[in-house]
Amino acid sequence: MNTKSMIRFVIGPEGDVVPDVLYKLPGRGLWVGANKNSLEKAIKKNLFSFISRKPVKIDQNLDQNVQRFVLNRLIKLISLARKASQAVAGFEKAKSQLELKKAKLLIQAFDGSTREKSRLRPPNGENTLINCLNMQELGLAFSKESVIHATILNGGLYKEISLEALRLTGLREIKSCYSTRKEN
Repeated sequence: MNTKSMIRFVIGPEGDVVPDVLYKLPGRGLWVGANKNSLEKAIKKNLFSFISRKPVKIDQNLDQNVQRFVLNRLIKLISLARKASQAVAGFEKAKSQLELKKAKLLIQAFDGSTREKSRLRPPNGENTLINCLNMQELGLAFSKESVIHATILNGGLYKEISLEALRLTGLREIKSCYSTRKEN
């Protein structure tokens, strides 16, 4: 498993387990798969103490905190893409970018209308559909109350957005409603 698809933790100075979703904190990294089962197992079996070979303190809300940190990072990355003119929101704008083949990623809120979401297809390739955000979370990235459809255009941020979305999808245990389509 690639470390980019995992969550890094470090042991803080007080002996507590600290999530390092930006991979920047000092110390030896303890890596856990970015999915709910792996994280729950690491917490329940206290694998952090086992791996670090010393007793550690685990916050009872560690799994929720990790999910919140990854969610906030994803929202910030989408917002940066919007500010860099690499993201658009709204059904018609998303549809236009998909038809022009300028979109690298299709983002659809998981609580949006299934019928409306089925009218748009993600670009060809692996992991081009992001459906791990709700309408309000996606709206935060676009400074709107809610957003259901958005696309990320070619630029420097789409790979990072895709990675964070994969991590959040695993943590939330969300299944994609589209099968992966290979490029022709």
